[in-house]
Amino acid sequence: MPTFFRDIYERRELLGILIGRNLKIRYKNSALGFFWTLLSPLFMIVIYSVFARIMKWNLGRDDFLQFLVVGIVVWQFLVMCLNDSLNAIAGNGNLIKKTAFPRHILPVSTVLANAVNFLLTFVVLLGFLLIMRSEFQSVWILPLVMASQCALCLGLSLAISASHVFFKDTEHAIGVGTLAWFFMSPVFYSIDFQMDILPAAWRSAVFLNPMSGVLSAYRYALMSEPIPGAEHVWVSFAMCWAVLLAGQALFRGSENKFADEL
Repeated sequence: MPTFFRDIYERRELLGILIGRNLKIRYKNSALGFFWTLLSPLFMIVIYSVFARIMKWNLGRDDFLQFLVVGIVVWQFLVMCLNDSLNAIAGNGNLIKKTAFPRHILPVSTVLANAVNFLLTFVVLLGFLLIMRSEFQSVWILPLVMASQCALCLGLSLAISASHVFFKDTEHAIGVGTLAWFFMSPVFYSIDFQMDILPAAWRSAVFLNPMSGVLSAYRYALMSEPIPGAEHVWVSFAMCWAVLLAGQALFRGSENKFADEL
C-alpha cells in the first residue's frame, strides 16, 4: 500500500492531466460544459421536491426532502465512480501498450475526477441544507467520512477496471449489483429500518455494508440525524479501507496481463 500511494504522488503531474481529461470528456460538446456540475444537483433537488409532494412520500418526517437529497447525492458519487471505472483500463489500450507508468493511475484519475464533481455538488447541497435550516452537527467528521467513501470507491474501481479487461460481462454484473446494493442501503430510508427487520443480536451487522455507515455519518453531520448503534459505524469505515486493500491487491495481481488482453 505505501508503494501504491508513493506512485500516485510521484506521478501527480500525469494524474492531474488525466483528471482534467476525464472532466473535459464528461462535458464534451456540451454548451454549458462544466456548469452542469452545479446545475444537475439543483435540477435533482427540484425534481425530488415536486415528486415527493405529489406522491406524499415523506416517511412521516418533515425533513424527508433533505434526508433524501443527502442520500442521493452521496450515492451518486459511488455510482459514477463504478460506471466510469469500467473503461478506465479497457478504454485506454493504446496508452497501456505504448507508455510505461503505474496502471492504477487510470482508475485513480476517474475516482478523483468524480470527487471533484462531488465536492462541487456538495457545495450546492450545503447551500440547500442551509436554506432549509438543517442543523449541522459534528461537521468535523466529514473529512473522515469523505476519505472513507473515496477509499471505498477507489477499491471498487480498481477491482472493476481490472475485471472488465478480462470479463466483458462485468458491465452487466455491475448494473445488477449496484441496483441491489442501492435497495440494501439506507438511501431513501433510515438505517433504523434496516436494523428493525433483523433480530436484536444481528442488528449491528447492517454496518458491514460500508454505505450504511457512510450514509448515516453524512446525515449525522449535515442533519443531526441520530445513528442507532453509532458505536458500530466504525465497522463501515473499516470496510471501506478493507475494500481499498482488496481492490489494490486484485489490480496488482492482474495488471501485468493487461497489454496481452488489450
